[in-house]
Amino acid sequence: MLNELYRIIRDRSIHPKTGSYTNQLLQQGYQRIAQKVGEEAVEVIIAVGNQGRQRIIEEVADLYYHLLVLLVDQGIELQEIETELEKRHSGKA
Repeated sequence: MLNELYRIIRDRSIHPKTGSYTNQLLQQGYQRIAQKVGEEAVEVIIAVGNQGRQRIIEEVADLYYHLLVLLVDQGIELQEIETELEKRHSGKA
């Protein structure tokens, strides 16, 4: 699903749709996107503290989404992140 969501976000960046939240974020630029990533990360932490399992899942989903928007904005492919994680797992980083 993360790959699919990444593709959708990338498509929105190439073919904007009126009223799209993704397009609004991309148009506002990396500073706004980074701010949203930070906000969502804080919301994950708060949810872990006292809001229960379902809320944690919801907030992590929001964080994943905003991270993917940030990657698209910066021209970073999801595969690049996967490659970095593989290097770290294999001890080559």
